[in-house]
Amino acid sequence: MEDGATLIEASDLDGLIRLIDGLVTSRDWPGIVTLRDRCIEAVERGKQLWGIAQFAEYRLALDAPASFAGTVVKEGAGRFALGPLWEVAASTHTWEELEGEIDDRRLRTLVAHERVLRGDAVTGADIDSHVLELPIGIQPWEPRYSLAAYRSDRADFPEGDRPGLAWIELGEPVAKETEDDALEALAVLTQPWSEQSNGRTVGVTVVGDPYAAIRTLGPHRVRAAEVDLKTALEVMAWTGASGGAYGRRRGSPVGRMLAWWALAALLGYDDIDDPEALGEEGASLQWVLWEPGDRIGGWGFHLAVADPDDGLAWAVSTADAV
Repeated sequence: MEDGATLIEASDLDGLIRLIDGLVTSRDWPGIVTLRDRCIEAVERGKQLWGIAQFAEYRLALDAPASFAGTVVKEGAGRFALGPLWEVAASTHTWEELEGEIDDRRLRTLVAHERVLRGDAVTGADIDSHVLELPIGIQPWEPRYSLAAYRSDRADFPEGDRPGLAWIELGEPVAKETEDDALEALAVLTQPWSEQSNGRTVGVTVVGDPYAAIRTLGPHRVRAAEVDLKTALEVMAWTGASGGAYGRRRGSPVGRMLAWWALAALLGYDDIDDPEALGEEGASLQWVLWEPGDRIGGWGFHLAVADPDDGLAWAVSTADAV
């Protein structure tokens, strides 16, 4: 196997990645920790090896036993990894394995929520209920959320099932209402896309239906489909978890939380103290997924929703170029 010290001094990035791959294959976890530490020391001497150090931590989170994976689940670690290291570790380890290995209570809470989304039962755990401020258990009215799949050299973020969209011609635009909390909550779903990447978000509140809201944004003709609450929640949660093209991923539990709070804002809730009522009222909203006709590649989030009870409708559109 290649010598780590020689590779570090030569700043041989490809060689160091091959070395880490070999250490994973041989399950030499202490060897990866040592190599990570040596790369960090080399960074302090001016060598550009911070990416290798982060790759070593990513592989520990992904592949190593929980006793090693838990040591890299800490604030600030893996900033440029394919995803937050707490989500990476939780994707390949059970709650039982990880619970006692993560010191940071906030990160332990995020791991617990991720493991619940992946089917684990988490009860009586030492977690902080204020981190996400929503029930850790999946409600009957929620979808089966699409979750990240991390690999040694890539990550997949499946969007789940999406309905087919059909072309429709839109009517005339209507007057815009003042921006409100609901529109702000929908925009927060794509905040990293616009603040950390190339995304641009526009939104509008109107009196009318979802199609009037879309038309008031500008398009004359779009592809669209009406969907139920579960599909809308899945789309919002996937979007809220994502960092877009270049932003930092926030993780599935955070995406779920942001989807819940968007739903609550649309219904005029100040807090979420009755999840059953939230789901029941959310199902009465009219949800529309849509795509502008000129979209070519990149990342997109286009949603319209109306509340028949108060006559208001909202539309939001975010596009982020790769």
